[in-house]
Amino acid sequence: MNAWQLRAVMLGALVVFLRTVLGFAMVYWPTHGAWMRILCLIVLLAAIGYWGLLDGRKDRAAHPDPEHGSDLTIRWLATAVAGGLGSGLVSWLLDFVPRFDLGDNGLLFEVTAGASFIVLLIFIPALVGVALGRYLAGRNAGNHPAETPAQTPAVPVA
Repeated sequence: MNAWQLRAVMLGALVVFLRTVLGFAMVYWPTHGAWMRILCLIVLLAAIGYWGLLDGRKDRAAHPDPEHGSDLTIRWLATAVAGGLGSGLVSWLLDFVPRFDLGDNGLLFEVTAGASFIVLLIFIPALVGVALGRYLAGRNAGNHPAETPAQTPAVPVA
């Protein structure tokens, strides 16, 4: 399994899990919906941001030169698209199960508007985490001056 596929499956499953927990909680405590939604959003953003932070630190440790790092943008974009579409499709399917209240959204909504929101919700915090991780790892390793090639003296042309 590729790195982006693992991230997509795990984060898509987290989105579906949080939507399911929120759906059950809204049935039993409907007056507490606002803070429960915010709590689920914070849990999701923290998980994504932390995973991005770990990726950024690991990449900076492997590639100390900022110009030659891995392309984590495409990895996280693929993760976000697969996670958003997958979680939308699974949520739509789970909505047919009795006693699951996931919003009664149609398939078209789940794979377009719902998925695009999840894509942005995964992609942007992940890249913020990657940037922060690279910055922190570079700052810790930045105590040593960068090595520059030795200057060769100019040879006069005769």
